Amino acid sequence: MSADAGPVPVALPAPRLMPEVLHFLATRRSVKVIHLAEPGPDQGALDALLALALRVPDHGKLGPVRFVVLEGQARHDFGAAWAGILAARDPAMTADALATERARLARAPCVVAVISTAAPHAKIPVWEQELVAGAVGLQLLMAAHASGWGACWLTGPLAQDPDAARLQGVAAGERIAGFFHIGTATQTQPERERPDLAARVTRWSAPA
Repeated sequence: MSADAGPVPVALPAPRLMPEVLHFLATRRSVKVIHLAEPGPDQGALDALLALALRVPDHGKLGPVRFVVLEGQARHDFGAAWAGILAARDPAMTADALATERARLARAPCVVAVISTAAPHAKIPVWEQELVAGAVGLQLLMAAHASGWGACWLTGPLAQDPDAARLQGVAAGERIAGFFHIGTATQTQPERERPDLAARVTRWSAPA
């Protein structure tokens, strides 16, 4: 074997019934951002979550996603810059409204923006690449909750506004899949109504 052949793949164990994982999937609940407090994950813990988040189906192994992390003072600096943009647009904007926008990414100890970098490809549709960002977001949410953190996935104006995107360093052609707020849950979240399975499942059969 040549020296640059790379590591030998390690076979994964055969699938087995994991009732604890099924229970986790059946009971997982997002935590409202107002119920997230310090502490949040440190760099090592967050890097571990992000590494898990990237373990998703990805046609062509393009990796069409990246992360922007806001934590500590950076959350407040971003809020001040964003509020400044809004105040310049609308001088009549109230102090309360500006305070709300200033705090939008400062309510949880850590915020991760998941950015879709999907681009035209000879074989893989952009839509399939964009789905990877959604899968990464869900995987990040699951990894955070499985690690004992509270977390929620939000979008809002910061995910849609062109000036907000530029402020985050989002390049032309990139899109923000969402902001993942992570911290320590201060309350247990109640269950919510779920979609009716029967109304959303069709079992196909060949035409008569």
